[in-house]
Amino acid sequence: MSVTVVVPTLGRPSLRTLLGALAPGIARHGLELIVVDDRPAAVPPLEVDGTVLPGPARGPAAARNVGWRAAKHDWVAFLDDDVLPDPDWADRLLDDLAEAGEHVGGLQGRLRVPLPGDRRPTDWERVTAGLADGAWITADMAYRRDALAGCGGFDERLPRAFREDADLAFRVRRDGWELRRGRRQVTHPVRPESPWVSVRTQRGNADDALLRRVHGPRWRELLEVPPGRRPRHVTITAAGLAALALAAARRPGWATAAGLIWAAGTAEFAAARIAPGPRDPREVGTMLVTSAIIPPAATLHWLRGWWRWRAAQPVPTVPAEVDCR
Repeated sequence: MSVTVVVPTLGRPSLRTLLGALAPGIARHGLELIVVDDRPAAVPPLEVDGTVLPGPARGPAAARNVGWRAAKHDWVAFLDDDVLPDPDWADRLLDDLAEAGEHVGGLQGRLRVPLPGDRRPTDWERVTAGLADGAWITADMAYRRDALAGCGGFDERLPRAFREDADLAFRVRRDGWELRRGRRQVTHPVRPESPWVSVRTQRGNADDALLRRVHGPRWRELLEVPPGRRPRHVTITAAGLAALALAAARRPGWATAAGLIWAAGTAEFAAARIAPGPRDPREVGTMLVTSAIIPPAATLHWLRGWWRWRAAQPVPTVPAEVDCR
């Protein structure tokens, strides 16, 4: 079985741990390893026992395209640089691929996210843990090279590690390939983040706007993406803006009513995030502040994406006879 392992990286310290865990299996089975160095300034050079290719520094979708297009083999296994493969990962990868029928275009590995055993997980820890139940997560996902080439690869207009894997999986299946889950496993630790990470991740709403534009109103169903809170965020944001505008217009009664709607919506959102968490002062304070910021941030990013991608077209497919090497 011929396999290329592609790892896009921003040079995180976890890359060394990942490659150390991969090394015995790669050597044992003669797998090709391609590391795509996607750092904006790739200095100093990465010390890797494998092929290192420069990435375009435009996000993981574009970096993965660089990797698979340079791959020599029929199967391409993508790994993120912050996962830790099990010791038998390479053995089980080959077993997964050997059992794949000719109509199978992709095989997902199993992802585990370790959570603290002595307390409830924080909001960020729960978000990361949700990856374990995600469909076709590219943290550990193998695709046939033909399936990638046929659908045009990852959509490079999606610059974040957010939805780009779900979009690719939909287009691969649309071309007639099946996707299945394998038995190999990796661990995805919860990396340290700032208290403002939940606000920063709202930039993904701009990517959602692109996906709605190219896949239509049913894009969440088609891409197997869970329902979001955007309608509530829009309502909360509109109520807050209305309260300010009515107060400026000296309509205190209406301003109070709009303000109460904003307060109720914000309180419900904060409570939904606080209840399953550790409820310590730091976490509660973070949830209260960010729950007031997230609705307008999410709405603003959605509107920005809607305007930017208002004329966007689907990723073009590539005729089967075209070789993208």
